[in-house]
Amino acid sequence: MVKNKFVADYQINTSRKILFPYLSSASGLSEWFADDVRITEDKVYVFNYDGEDHYARLVAQRLNTHVKFDFFDPNNLEESDHSYIEFKLEENELTQTLFLKVIDYSDSYDDDELESIWESLISNLKEIIGG
Repeated sequence: MVKNKFVADYQINTSRKILFPYLSSASGLSEWFADDVRITEDKVYVFNYDGEDHYARLVAQRLNTHVKFDFFDPNNLEESDHSYIEFKLEENELTQTLFLKVIDYSDSYDDDELESIWESLISNLKEIIGG
């Protein structure tokens, strides 16, 4: 299946230190991003959506700046073109406004569907953090 790269920026009215745990920790992600997120003893993140588990590795992280999850199929370890989700925190230096850049590389949806899904997810996140 052909993968689609969706990129969007969302203004969030909070600090990096408040927002980052919601992007990088299992407990933070399970509050807004997935029904449940747990980490196995092998440091594999298990994202549960609608009763279905999705497996990911944390492949990049810079404190209060950037996090990237690489999704994989544990039954098909030969697959090389993995889906991933990346969160980057970027600040406008003039206005001191914080933006969350979402990069979603997956084969599930088209841009319109992804835009709608991410708008809803980010709205949930903003409600939780008050931003």
